Amino acid sequence: MTAFRPFVWAPDAVSVDLDLGPAPSGPTSAPVALVRGDGGRWHLPDDAPGLAHGTDYAFAVDGGPPRPDPRSAWQPAGVHAASRVFDTAAFAWPDTVWAGRDVRDSVIYELHVGTFTPAGTLDAAIERLDHLATLGIDLIELMPLAAFEGTHGWGYDGVDLYAVHEPYGGPAALQRFVAAAHVRGLAVCLDVVYNHLGPSGNYLDTFGPYFTETHHTPWGRAVNLDGPGADEVRRWICDNALRWLRDFHLDALRLDAVHALVDDSPRHLLAQLSDEVAELSRAVGRPLSLIAESDRNDPATVTPVASSGLGMTAQWADDVHHAIHALLTGERQGYFADTGTPAALTAALTRVFVPDGGWSGFRGKPWGAPVPADLDGHRFVVFGSDHDQVGNRALGDRPSDHLDAGALAASAALVLTSPYTPMIFMGEEWGARTPWLYFTDHSDPDLAEAVRVGRRAEFATHGWAELYPSVAIDGTLDVPDPQSPATLAASRLDWDEPARPASARLLDWYRELITLRRTVADLGSGDRRRTSVRWDTTAGWATPADASWIVVHRGDVRVVVNLSAEERRVPLELSGTGQVLANWGAAFLANGDAVLPGRSVAVVGHQGPPEQ
Repeated sequence: MTAFRPFVWAPDAVSVDLDLGPAPSGPTSAPVALVRGDGGRWHLPDDAPGLAHGTDYAFAVDGGPPRPDPRSAWQPAGVHAASRVFDTAAFAWPDTVWAGRDVRDSVIYELHVGTFTPAGTLDAAIERLDHLATLGIDLIELMPLAAFEGTHGWGYDGVDLYAVHEPYGGPAALQRFVAAAHVRGLAVCLDVVYNHLGPSGNYLDTFGPYFTETHHTPWGRAVNLDGPGADEVRRWICDNALRWLRDFHLDALRLDAVHALVDDSPRHLLAQLSDEVAELSRAVGRPLSLIAESDRNDPATVTPVASSGLGMTAQWADDVHHAIHALLTGERQGYFADTGTPAALTAALTRVFVPDGGWSGFRGKPWGAPVPADLDGHRFVVFGSDHDQVGNRALGDRPSDHLDAGALAASAALVLTSPYTPMIFMGEEWGARTPWLYFTDHSDPDLAEAVRVGRRAEFATHGWAELYPSVAIDGTLDVPDPQSPATLAASRLDWDEPARPASARLLDWYRELITLRRTVADLGSGDRRRTSVRWDTTAGWATPADASWIVVHRGDVRVVVNLSAEERRVPLELSGTGQVLANWGAAFLANGDAVLPGRSVAVVGHQGPPEQ
């Protein structure tokens, strides 16, 4: 076991002391005066011993109170307490033959550790990995684990970005989870947040210019990526990413809201990170992926660095969700304003972004840029549901609260047979009826009240009050209290649901679609040029009641959706003899057409090679 030798960047400090708690097997030591080194980094004197695993420590700058290490791996007593040494190398990894997995064309499953199981821990989540493996999942995307104040929350208010939230089990539990996933053939992605830190427990200003007033984000001051001291801040971020991938054997990182990483330097932080991750991938001999969340609708995010792009492996494409959701539900408020028609669905399934350089009614200006036709669709992660699209609704209501079984089956088919990389939000696969709400655990009453007020205001800007007349008071949404334990409890998955007949049927449908995606070449293809959409032009489509049929062409396969309540005969335009490969309902083929009962879906392909 190698002794840990802490260091800290504090470029403007006159003195920095290492404040030590009790050693694992000894009394508390006296503070140690650190030595200033190059670039404003302070480190132990050469003759001072390193720290053993389990030793508590903190840094006191210029005689101030001791604060946690900005690179702390372990915060067992919370974000306001001392850091603790964690020896990542002590774990015996059982995945020595793990070859890794590229995120592109994986089937992704997004889960929140705190509500995925009743216990809300990483070890408890291990017990449900077999469910994900039999579902056909390739990669698990864990919502943020960085340590934050309190016991429960979404995780996007992390303040110790190198530490794993202790109520989830801490860093050792993450190692156990990743190892257990790999044994089952499941890759693991971690959601990381580099665009801001949470409001409580953020002590970075004690040490150096981690933030700048030159740029601002929705959360306040921007992280300093291009001002004085930015090189060390960028190193702090990149080292964090490399550490998760190298020391915890993670396969991918999902980068939250990269449009808020404001960087005017010649080389954008994301390009730097892309290059460094690629170098690590070569060193460890397995694929390592970066998934970006971006609001810019710009393919430059996934364009290689060598071609002047940011080099991300993939990015979320929210517009595909919006196009499907708005069409199925009839919702048109807020950011759904640009979608809700078959034409918008066509654009989303073939061009990715809606808009992609044209006018955005929601934003009131042109938005986005076209995606090159030959750019692999697998570079875009799409979904019918995710944590934002559920949790940012006033009541945390899922599509299963509004849509019938046929529409849920249609949503699954449109996502899982798309030319993109599909993602499923936890519980979606069985039509979970538990909500997923916004919940927090702030100890400061003023902060807690500010969150309550802020969430109500945010919901109001989405224009959703009209959807919830029972909780709207004078146009203001009276939403569940984020601080209430009942809000957290309501958001936990109910694992009795999958065994119920309706849920079990939908779960089987997801399994069937995932299997088809792997076994039918056209459905597994990311070639958007072989994707097109037809629809019943005689239908009005103004509301869900007007809906009729839609056919998505995926090469020589047809995904036929009947959203009408009545039986529809749909021309397939399929060369050769076809067969029903998957069927939600009782569809059958007749003289080159598909006959579908109301609210049903069928996937139709060839019995053999298409006729020449």
